[in-house]
Amino acid sequence: MDAQENPLPDAAALPDLEPATRRIAALLGQVDDSRLDGPTPCPDYAVRELLGHLTGLATAFRDAARKDLGASTAVSPDAALPVLDDDWREVLPRRLEEVAAAWRSPDSWTGMTRAGGVELPGEVAGAVALNELVVHGWDLARSTGQPYAAGEAELRSCEALLAPAEDGSDGGSLFGPPVPVPGDAPLLDRVIALSGRRPDWQPGS
Repeated sequence: MDAQENPLPDAAALPDLEPATRRIAALLGQVDDSRLDGPTPCPDYAVRELLGHLTGLATAFRDAARKDLGASTAVSPDAALPVLDDDWREVLPRRLEEVAAAWRSPDSWTGMTRAGGVELPGEVAGAVALNELVVHGWDLARSTGQPYAAGEAELRSCEALLAPAEDGSDGGSLFGPPVPVPGDAPLLDRVIALSGRRPDWQPGS
Protein backbone atom coordinates (compact mmCIF):
# COMPACT_ATOMS: atom_id res chain seq x y z
CA MET A 1 0.00 0.00 0.00
CA ASP A 2 1.47 3.35 -0.99
CA ALA A 3 1.11 6.73 0.70
CA GLN A 4 -1.75 7.71 -1.60
CA GLU A 5 -3.83 4.76 -0.31
CA ASN A 6 -3.06 5.48 3.35
CA PRO A 7 -2.76 9.25 3.64
CA LEU A 8 -1.69 10.98 6.81
CA PRO A 9 -4.34 13.07 8.56
CA ASP A 10 -4.56 16.73 7.63
CA ALA A 11 -2.35 18.55 10.13
CA ALA A 12 -4.69 21.55 10.08
CA ALA A 13 -7.57 19.37 11.27
CA LEU A 14 -5.72 17.77 14.17
CA PRO A 15 -6.32 18.88 17.78
CA ASP A 16 -3.67 21.34 18.97
CA LEU A 17 -2.24 20.66 22.42
CA GLU A 18 -0.33 23.93 22.60
CA PRO A 19 -3.11 26.12 24.09
CA ALA A 20 -3.54 23.64 26.96
CA THR A 21 0.20 23.42 27.60
CA ARG A 22 0.61 27.20 27.48
CA ARG A 23 -2.16 27.66 30.04
CA ILE A 24 -0.44 25.29 32.43
CA ALA A 25 2.93 26.99 31.92
CA ALA A 26 1.32 30.36 32.66
CA LEU A 27 -0.01 29.03 35.97
CA LEU A 28 3.39 27.91 37.22
CA GLY A 29 4.71 31.38 38.06
CA GLN A 30 2.14 31.70 40.86
CA VAL A 31 3.05 28.35 42.41
CA ASP A 32 5.58 29.21 45.09
CA ASP A 33 6.99 26.66 47.52
CA SER A 34 4.38 27.52 50.15
CA ARG A 35 1.67 26.09 47.88
CA LEU A 36 3.28 22.73 47.21
CA ASP A 37 1.63 20.94 50.13
CA GLY A 38 -1.82 22.40 49.46
CA PRO A 39 -4.79 20.19 48.50
CA THR A 40 -6.00 19.56 44.96
CA PRO A 41 -9.21 18.13 43.46
CA CYS A 42 -7.27 14.84 43.10
CA PRO A 43 -7.80 13.23 46.53
CA ASP A 44 -4.39 11.52 46.67
CA TYR A 45 -2.39 14.47 45.38
CA ALA A 46 -1.11 17.62 47.00
CA VAL A 47 0.04 20.33 44.58
CA ARG A 48 3.54 18.82 44.50
CA GLU A 49 2.20 15.43 43.36
CA LEU A 50 -0.02 17.12 40.79
CA LEU A 51 3.01 18.92 39.36
CA GLY A 52 4.96 15.67 39.39
CA HIS A 53 2.10 13.97 37.56
CA LEU A 54 1.99 16.74 34.96
CA THR A 55 5.73 16.33 34.36
CA GLY A 56 5.35 12.57 34.01
CA LEU A 57 2.34 12.69 31.71
CA ALA A 58 3.94 15.33 29.48
CA THR A 59 7.01 13.11 29.16
CA ALA A 60 4.98 9.95 28.54
CA PHE A 61 2.69 11.47 25.93
CA ARG A 62 5.62 13.20 24.22
CA ASP A 63 7.25 9.81 23.81
CA ALA A 64 3.95 8.19 22.83
CA ALA A 65 3.58 10.73 20.03
CA ARG A 66 7.12 10.01 18.85
CA LYS A 67 6.48 6.24 19.11
CA ASP A 68 9.52 6.20 21.40
CA LEU A 69 8.19 3.39 23.56
CA GLY A 70 10.27 2.77 26.67
CA ALA A 71 10.18 3.28 30.42
CA SER A 72 8.24 6.56 30.23
CA THR A 73 5.34 4.94 28.37
CA ALA A 74 5.36 1.61 30.20
CA VAL A 75 4.36 2.54 33.75
CA SER A 76 0.80 3.13 34.92
CA PRO A 77 0.35 6.56 36.54
CA ASP A 78 -1.32 4.76 39.46
CA ALA A 79 1.77 2.66 40.20
CA ALA A 80 3.11 5.14 42.80
CA LEU A 81 2.65 8.71 43.94
CA PRO A 82 4.46 11.08 41.59
CA VAL A 83 7.69 12.58 42.88
CA LEU A 84 8.41 16.24 42.15
CA ASP A 85 12.08 16.80 41.35
CA ASP A 86 13.88 19.92 42.57
CA ASP A 87 14.38 21.19 39.01
CA TRP A 88 10.68 21.07 38.10
CA ARG A 89 10.49 24.80 37.38
CA GLU A 90 12.89 24.30 34.46
CA VAL A 91 11.84 20.80 33.41
CA LEU A 92 8.03 21.05 33.41
CA PRO A 93 7.75 24.07 31.05
CA ARG A 94 10.18 22.35 28.67
CA ARG A 95 8.21 19.08 28.76
CA LEU A 96 5.00 20.97 28.06
CA GLU A 97 6.55 22.57 24.98
CA GLU A 98 7.86 19.18 23.84
CA VAL A 99 4.56 17.33 24.17
CA ALA A 100 2.70 20.03 22.22
CA ALA A 101 5.34 19.95 19.47
CA ALA A 102 5.33 16.15 19.27
CA TRP A 103 1.58 15.99 18.65
CA ARG A 104 1.80 18.51 15.80
CA SER A 105 3.23 15.76 13.61
CA PRO A 106 0.50 13.96 11.61
CA ASP A 107 2.49 10.73 12.12
CA SER A 108 1.78 10.89 15.85
CA TRP A 109 -1.95 10.42 15.24
CA THR A 110 -1.55 7.25 13.16
CA GLY A 111 -0.72 3.65 13.98
CA MET A 112 -0.45 2.24 17.47
CA THR A 113 1.44 3.62 20.44
CA ARG A 114 1.57 3.19 24.23
CA ALA A 115 0.98 5.38 27.27
CA GLY A 116 0.61 4.40 30.90
CA GLY A 117 1.41 0.83 29.95
CA VAL A 118 -1.63 0.65 27.65
CA GLU A 119 -1.44 0.02 23.91
CA LEU A 120 -3.81 2.30 22.01
CA PRO A 121 -4.25 3.97 18.61
CA GLY A 122 -2.36 7.20 18.10
CA GLU A 123 -5.55 9.19 17.60
CA VAL A 124 -6.88 7.96 20.94
CA ALA A 125 -3.60 8.66 22.72
CA GLY A 126 -3.64 12.22 21.39
CA ALA A 127 -7.18 12.77 22.64
CA VAL A 128 -6.25 11.35 26.05
CA ALA A 129 -3.18 13.60 26.20
CA LEU A 130 -5.28 16.68 25.48
CA ASN A 131 -7.85 15.65 28.06
CA GLU A 132 -5.18 15.10 30.72
CA LEU A 133 -3.70 18.53 30.06
CA VAL A 134 -7.06 20.33 30.12
CA VAL A 135 -8.40 18.63 33.24
CA HIS A 136 -5.17 18.72 35.24
CA GLY A 137 -4.64 22.31 34.16
CA TRP A 138 -8.00 23.06 35.76
CA ASP A 139 -6.86 21.12 38.86
CA LEU A 140 -3.74 23.25 39.17
CA ALA A 141 -5.59 26.52 38.63
CA ARG A 142 -8.28 25.67 41.15
CA SER A 143 -5.73 24.44 43.70
CA THR A 144 -3.70 27.67 43.48
CA GLY A 145 -6.57 30.17 43.24
CA GLN A 146 -6.05 31.13 39.60
CA PRO A 147 -8.58 31.63 36.78
CA TYR A 148 -8.90 28.98 34.09
CA ALA A 149 -10.57 28.88 30.70
CA ALA A 150 -10.29 26.48 27.77
CA GLY A 151 -11.25 26.65 24.11
CA GLU A 152 -14.46 25.10 22.87
CA ALA A 153 -12.69 22.70 20.50
CA GLU A 154 -10.56 21.37 23.36
CA LEU A 155 -13.55 20.99 25.63
CA ARG A 156 -15.61 19.22 22.95
CA SER A 157 -12.79 16.72 22.50
CA CYS A 158 -12.66 16.12 26.26
CA GLU A 159 -16.44 15.82 26.47
CA ALA A 160 -16.47 13.19 23.71
CA LEU A 161 -13.73 11.21 25.42
CA LEU A 162 -15.29 11.31 28.89
CA ALA A 163 -18.98 10.98 28.03
CA PRO A 164 -20.67 7.75 29.15
CA ALA A 165 -20.99 5.20 26.39
CA GLU A 166 -24.34 4.46 24.77
CA ASP A 167 -24.61 1.26 26.82
CA GLY A 168 -24.50 3.39 29.98
CA SER A 169 -20.98 2.42 31.00
CA ASP A 170 -18.88 5.07 32.66
CA GLY A 171 -16.82 7.03 30.13
CA GLY A 172 -15.44 9.09 33.00
CA SER A 173 -13.59 6.09 34.42
CA LEU A 174 -10.34 7.67 33.21
CA PHE A 175 -10.67 9.75 36.39
CA GLY A 176 -13.73 8.84 38.44
CA PRO A 177 -17.53 8.57 38.33
CA PRO A 178 -19.15 11.66 36.76
CA VAL A 179 -20.63 14.29 39.08
CA PRO A 180 -24.16 15.48 38.24
CA VAL A 181 -24.44 19.06 36.98
CA PRO A 182 -27.33 20.97 35.37
CA GLY A 183 -27.73 20.41 31.64
CA ASP A 184 -27.24 24.12 31.01
CA ALA A 185 -23.99 24.31 33.01
CA PRO A 186 -21.02 25.87 31.17
CA LEU A 187 -19.15 23.43 28.93
CA LEU A 188 -16.03 23.58 31.13
CA ASP A 189 -18.11 22.67 34.19
CA ARG A 190 -19.69 19.77 32.30
CA VAL A 191 -16.28 18.41 31.29
CA ILE A 192 -14.91 18.77 34.81
CA ALA A 193 -17.98 16.99 36.17
CA LEU A 194 -17.53 14.17 33.64
CA SER A 195 -13.99 13.76 34.99
CA GLY A 196 -15.39 13.07 38.45
CA ARG A 197 -14.72 16.48 39.97
CA ARG A 198 -17.05 19.04 41.48
CA PRO A 199 -16.87 22.17 39.34
CA ASP A 200 -17.28 24.28 42.50
CA TRP A 201 -14.33 22.63 44.28
CA GLN A 202 -12.18 24.97 46.34
CA PRO A 203 -9.25 24.22 48.68
CA GLY A 204 -10.74 23.20 52.00
CA SER A 205 -14.11 22.24 50.53
